Amino acid sequence: MDILTKFFDYFLPTIIYFIIFIKIVFIIMALSHIYLENFSKNEVLKDQYSKKTLYWKERTEYLFIISMAILLIFIFHPWSNHVHKYMTNEIKLLFYLFGWVLIITAHWSLFIRESPWYKIIVNALE
Repeated sequence: MDILTKFFDYFLPTIIYFIIFIKIVFIIMALSHIYLENFSKNEVLKDQYSKKTLYWKERTEYLFIISMAILLIFIFHPWSNHVHKYMTNEIKLLFYLFGWVLIITAHWSLFIRESPWYKIIVNALE
């Protein structure tokens, strides 16, 4: 067993719980945003928290997609033999490539252009 497989097997439960936690936060933020935008009669509350819930909803969705993509890549990489016995090499390859497609097509500007460190670097370069 190679070192990457040992590492992944050791941290797999932690990775799964992290993904579940991120998805729960996403659901809470999505429902909060829907409530604030459509049902809240308190305009102060709506103005103050609607953008924040949308901000965290988008970021947790992004984290979920990236986390799931990394999980797919590690579980279904074509050189692994620990996947379910009905998983053919072609299916493993498709899931592995799907993980990479998710990472490549992710909305990277959401984190990069709006992050504080990016703004500091851009302001310093101007």
